[in-house]
Amino acid sequence: MKPLAAAVLAVAALELFLLGFLKPLENRLLDAFVKHQATALAPDPDIVVVNIDEKSLATMEQEKIGAGRFPWPREVYATLIEGLAEQKPRAIVFDIMFSEPDRHRPQSDQAFIDAASRHDNIYYPMVRIESTQPSKAAEVAHLIGLMRGPNADPNAPIAVIPPLVLPAKLWRVGTINYLPDGDGVGRRYHLRHRIGGWDLPSLPARVALDLGYPVPDSDDMVLAWRGAADTFPRVSFSDLYEDFDRAERQRPANEFRGKIVIVGADAAGLGDRRVTPLSHIQPGAEILGTAIENLKNDRHMRYAPAWWPAAIGLLLLSSLFLAFDRKVDVRATGAALAAATVFLLGASWFLAGRLVLLPLLTPLAAAWTFYAAAALSEYLRERRQRQAAVAMFSRFVNPHVVSLLLDQGVQTARREVTLLFSDIRGFTTLSETRSPEEVVELINRYFSLQVDVIWRHGGTLDKYIGDCIMAMWGAPLDNPGHAKSAVACALDMADALQDFKRELGAEHLEFDVGIGLHSGPAVVGLIGSEKRREYTAIGDTVNLASRIEGLTKDAKRRILVSKDTAELCGDAFEFVSCGTFPVKGRAQPVELFEPRRKP
Repeated sequence: MKPLAAAVLAVAALELFLLGFLKPLENRLLDAFVKHQATALAPDPDIVVVNIDEKSLATMEQEKIGAGRFPWPREVYATLIEGLAEQKPRAIVFDIMFSEPDRHRPQSDQAFIDAASRHDNIYYPMVRIESTQPSKAAEVAHLIGLMRGPNADPNAPIAVIPPLVLPAKLWRVGTINYLPDGDGVGRRYHLRHRIGGWDLPSLPARVALDLGYPVPDSDDMVLAWRGAADTFPRVSFSDLYEDFDRAERQRPANEFRGKIVIVGADAAGLGDRRVTPLSHIQPGAEILGTAIENLKNDRHMRYAPAWWPAAIGLLLLSSLFLAFDRKVDVRATGAALAAATVFLLGASWFLAGRLVLLPLLTPLAAAWTFYAAAALSEYLRERRQRQAAVAMFSRFVNPHVVSLLLDQGVQTARREVTLLFSDIRGFTTLSETRSPEEVVELINRYFSLQVDVIWRHGGTLDKYIGDCIMAMWGAPLDNPGHAKSAVACALDMADALQDFKRELGAEHLEFDVGIGLHSGPAVVGLIGSEKRREYTAIGDTVNLASRIEGLTKDAKRRILVSKDTAELCGDAFEFVSCGTFPVKGRAQPVELFEPRRKP
């Protein structure tokens, strides 16, 4: 069991700290907890998405508006900026790239530039890319908001796609690069890109820094979601545009006052939908808005330290090892492990609501693997023991009793029993007239007949001692009438002897047996060395029964029983006194009786 526990513990440690094969499944489990907890929370009402949805695409294309097909002329965004700015939002954050000037409508771009230049709380996205012709950090630092570190390399290569539609002096920019985990799910958001000692902020970090929100000193953060996907406070772009274009507006005049407004697009076909723990098609503007909300409210997820799941795994494996080592019932151990699993998963779900992600799949998988392997090993061990016990006890008792005996258990104890010894008379003469093979065949046939009689009367075959049979009643199964059963068996064994003698032929009539019985206390159980044990009885009762069998020859009787056995039988048989006989090892002679069936 120790090698198994050590092996499972080693594999679990490798998985936790090095391999990570279960990480995709672990992430999915935590995603389910995060999603369930997030749906119970309301999104921050101070962050609103102005959404370019399918309705906006259809409405803006109509003649009365005349924006045409998407992408629209940028004067549309100029109207939006002016309308929003009148309500004094904290920030207007575009989640739409303005990377290429409109060569066919330069006047439209100019209208957009004019509107943007009148306000200093508008932010634009850019994308960091890999390029064969990057810029030098020192040359573009003032343009894209690079922050110099203590050992910044002025020649560090940087390549980005900025909002080239606007003049560089209006670039309040940050990156919006999607940051998926290994399984393609976006759970985190960039805070900064560290490049040759320079920090390139993301768009949420740039907005947060300008608005005075604290930004963690890390490259990224795990997003803390609020609400289900597509539940962010939002306004259709076309509804807002139409209202801003009216002489008398119908929407509230302070609808966006003090809010952070994100302008994004989630219409089908525009491609700005991503996989997150909440949805396979979550709008990019909501992901951006969640990152800004996390910085605004100083709330984001964090993973529990790696030693937490390691300690939980060690505790589970140690508890299971002790349970199996101390032979606790496997079913009880499994039930306890199931209860611990439910508790730990509940704790992980609870912690997800407190912004802590506790990975538990690896320690739980290790615990269940150890449990399954240990339970299987225990089952196979018990099965081998049971098979060995069946093989052993099938020598002693009727096979149909073996299962019952094993279920009840075998205990070494002092019990009241009746012992029977049966020895062959005339075996030497028989051996001289037969070949060795015939002798073995005959003795096996004789033993088979007599053992069948013993088992038919519920006796236990203890052993063969040469050509002698030792049997007992009262163990291993209780039998209050053990003396009666033993005497009845002895009488039937005598009858079986006559049948066997007829098989041998008249010339072998001198072949006979002597049967001795005595009842009393004896120590019964598995007795012997560690390497070999046998189920047997020891004590004075056994010795006296053997001596009584030896006296049958002197008394010229086939069956003799002690006075103790005769008294236990009551009036079940007739007992004829054969007198008293001295017994080796006893000071007083022993009175013996010959049993007979009642007529």
